[in-house]
Amino acid sequence: MSLSLIGIIFVQGYWIHTIVENNEKQFSLNAKQILISVSNEVQYREFEEMFFPLQEILDSIDEPDNKTIRELLNLSVDYTTRGSFAYAYHDGLLEDDYKLFSSYVNFNIDTIKLKNILDRKVEIGNKNKNNQFSKQKAKSKLERIKGLTDLQRRDYETVISEITSFIPIHRRVDKEEIRDLLKKELKERAINVDFEFAIYSNSLATKIRSEDFSLKYPTTYAVPLFLNGEGLSRFQLYINFTGKKKYILSSIKGMAILSILFTLIIVIAYSSALSQLIQQRQISQIKTDFINNMAHELKTPIATIHLALDAIKNPKMAGKQDKINTYLEMIREENKRMHSQVENVLRVSKLESNELNIEKEPVVLHDIIEDAVTHISLIVEDRSGYVKKHLGALKSTILANDSHMTNVIVNILDNAVKYSEGPPKIDIYSENSKSTILLKIRDQGIGMSKIAQKRIFEKFFREHTGDVHNVKGHGLGLTYVKRIVDNHQGSIWVESERSKGATFIIKLPLIS
Repeated sequence: MSLSLIGIIFVQGYWIHTIVENNEKQFSLNAKQILISVSNEVQYREFEEMFFPLQEILDSIDEPDNKTIRELLNLSVDYTTRGSFAYAYHDGLLEDDYKLFSSYVNFNIDTIKLKNILDRKVEIGNKNKNNQFSKQKAKSKLERIKGLTDLQRRDYETVISEITSFIPIHRRVDKEEIRDLLKKELKERAINVDFEFAIYSNSLATKIRSEDFSLKYPTTYAVPLFLNGEGLSRFQLYINFTGKKKYILSSIKGMAILSILFTLIIVIAYSSALSQLIQQRQISQIKTDFINNMAHELKTPIATIHLALDAIKNPKMAGKQDKINTYLEMIREENKRMHSQVENVLRVSKLESNELNIEKEPVVLHDIIEDAVTHISLIVEDRSGYVKKHLGALKSTILANDSHMTNVIVNILDNAVKYSEGPPKIDIYSENSKSTILLKIRDQGIGMSKIAQKRIFEKFFREHTGDVHNVKGHGLGLTYVKRIVDNHQGSIWVESERSKGATFIIKLPLIS
């Protein structure tokens, strides 16, 4: 059963761990796809923005020679009315200083690619003598881009990549654009997670970054931005998913909670069943000990009474009244002893069912102590021991039942005598503590273990000392003591060490 439970817990833990790992892999895959999509969208947007102004310039060139291309590129500013190189971006207008654009020519832009583009335009112009080329220009911008062949598009991309490579990154892409694109991609994939981003140029930070971005964050993903014709780039788009852990855990939270809850229920049920089995076994053992002790204690007086009666019936005892009286007294004492054993059992049973009516009246505790000591004084003297009283309490009047409280003290004193291997040495102390009186009964007997101290007042409990019957008793005396003290709104506890005796402490409220 225990192995099965451990197996269930292990399987549940492994299942949760596997799901978390799979979710992390899926999240990483989505993160890569999101970054690639954003990178492609940014690059395509830049291509569109650069394509049409460049197309206007190239449309004005008739002969594709290097000199003409360079002059027209340098004089491209003449084709705008704002004195700048301008291109449309969504609903607004982004502008770059024409001096920056005219400087491209000084950086050896690939004019061969430009000539290739112009050559193809001239060929188209020669083949379309019926003004078809004019219709081509009249097409929508989107149609013109879609109408490009793969080779034409690569040529344009190469030229545009070389031109834009000299533009600062913060003028090529906007921080809010990156943020919006990331949000859009996350929303399309139904991923609700916080993120931070940044663009780096050859491992150096740029102005395009969110406030809390950190390159050292453990869940950082990267993808190249603005790839050239050779698939290389000096820019990298980084993103930190700061809410990754929370998102992954939230995706399995429901199933994990249910799994843990059901496992916990199984563990609690198993623990409860195991505890009950152990408790039932202990109760069974205690009851067995109780029956053995009761049988032992009842067997002795019954045997004594039987022998005494046989002796009285013996004809030889005729006329020997003294001996007959001795045997009769013996029968009376043994009968009293058996009655006392039965009374203890009945008293505890009545206390448990609240059927025992305990009438209380003001009594002096010191007087009860004196009376209780007289009950065991002869036994103590017979074993060469002593009972010393150190009654230091100035006030000792309590509201109690004289008979039951006497039985309480007698029971404790009787235990002190029973569990003393040598002569019983018992000291009784009393002292006042605020509105209460403390009664301490200390012996120098065999003491008890820490476990026994916790269970000493349990019903039927008796600590084993090797021989079940080495100390007579049935494990009900201290249970009765505890119930009576509780009934008197008091408390009782024990302090003890092995081989160093025990001290029973009773605390009772005083009355004025």
